[in-house]
Amino acid sequence: MRHALRLSIASRGLWLAGCLLTTAAGAQSAGEGLSPTLAAIKSRHVVHLGYRESSPPFSFLDQANRPIGYSLELCEAVVEEIGVEVDDPALKIEYVRVTSEDRIPAVVQGKIDLECGSTTANAERAKQVAFSPLMFVAGTKLMVPKASTISAPKDLQGKTVVVTKGTTNEQAMYALDKKFGLGLKVVTAGDHEQSYQMLVDGKVDAFATDDILLYGLIARHKSQDKFKVSGDYLSYDPYGIMFRKGEPQLAAVVERTFRKLGTNHDLVPLYNKWFVSRMPTGERMNVAISPQLEDAFKALDDSEGVSN
Repeated sequence: MRHALRLSIASRGLWLAGCLLTTAAGAQSAGEGLSPTLAAIKSRHVVHLGYRESSPPFSFLDQANRPIGYSLELCEAVVEEIGVEVDDPALKIEYVRVTSEDRIPAVVQGKIDLECGSTTANAERAKQVAFSPLMFVAGTKLMVPKASTISAPKDLQGKTVVVTKGTTNEQAMYALDKKFGLGLKVVTAGDHEQSYQMLVDGKVDAFATDDILLYGLIARHKSQDKFKVSGDYLSYDPYGIMFRKGEPQLAAVVERTFRKLGTNHDLVPLYNKWFVSRMPTGERMNVAISPQLEDAFKALDDSEGVSN
């Protein structure tokens, strides 16, 4: 997958919830002067990428149980730029499975160098980790059976809703319950696949998570005739790649990655590869890029004459 984008990489772009990246030094010809994460990567010649098993099309497993997805390709582009920064073009990648519950600790504790999933960048999380520029915009919606009449918050009165543990969607449902006095029963599952299965088994009335993940699960399971995505957005969720906070040099590498992708006009084709075209696993999302995300990508274009 590292070869899917032949990129020279960089960025500055939209920053979320106070996660501004600062300017850093250029490529290092020796280990001295590198930030802790970059020094560790140079020493072991390996970058640890965190992936999710069931967050298509961002991060999931193919038929051979190999991690693939939109977020992973972005992370692999960052790895190329890390190789430039630490003067090691032959860096290897090790993929480390993470869940919605343990992904932030995995970054903070140094178990992974980049988290390549479907993670919302918000102010609360920014207290612990740093984020890349915006890579996607989603929002909480509901997956319900085709015959369900649930379409608005009031329709959830007394219902049981499953959320994936450790997600912003869990917080969104509790906030919704409090706002409208719905008497909701909110249950949790360990990952999105388990949440989906609870709906399949009829144990819950709805599954609440980011709309794009719901569409991805329906496409992957070919269950368009059984389930639908319903209602208005119940939250706003801008996605970013997570990495360790307090390392300006690493932040600058991530920034450069995104800005070069934007300048080389690689971001929209990459988006289309995973969200519009047929994925390597055969499914097709057919979700066109939103105007908001397209504008965000344009803001990363450093081409001469382009106004940001």
